[in-house]
Amino acid sequence: MKSNEPQNVDRLARRGFTIVEAFFVMVILAILSAIAVPRYAGFVANQQLEGAARRLTADLSLAQRQARRSSASQTVTFDVAQSRYSLVGMKHPDHPSQPFEVRLQDEPYRARIVSASFGVDTQLVYDGFGTPDSGGQVVIAVGAYQKTIAVDTGTGRPR
Repeated sequence: MKSNEPQNVDRLARRGFTIVEAFFVMVILAILSAIAVPRYAGFVANQQLEGAARRLTADLSLAQRQARRSSASQTVTFDVAQSRYSLVGMKHPDHPSQPFEVRLQDEPYRARIVSASFGVDTQLVYDGFGTPDSGGQVVIAVGAYQKTIAVDTGTGRPR
């Protein structure tokens, strides 16, 4: 019986990984992460861009509805350098003591306004009927991804 004990002890001691096996596992994990990380970063950037585009579209629609509801003009002003826009004269829905201003470069969007063009300026004015003074577009970007939100001249709807 005593002659079998060293063999059992050797078997129990060999159940772990060798350095070579651990090294190959690390190499495989490094290769997989080198493939996955850029794809994940692209996915996150695309989701941030989609969120910023939805927010901007919703706010332009809100400005148009506000103009119709109040039968007064509603202005949306874009500050391209600061990547922000404001609905002039409206209060922020979450902070009623503050003006309605959205900074796209902040969380959760981390987007920038590349350009905003409505006729000759960066302001979009809806009249009391919800008709824009001019059509135009806003280009926003996150990383290498860009999206254009166009405002129809006739209907004033953003798309």
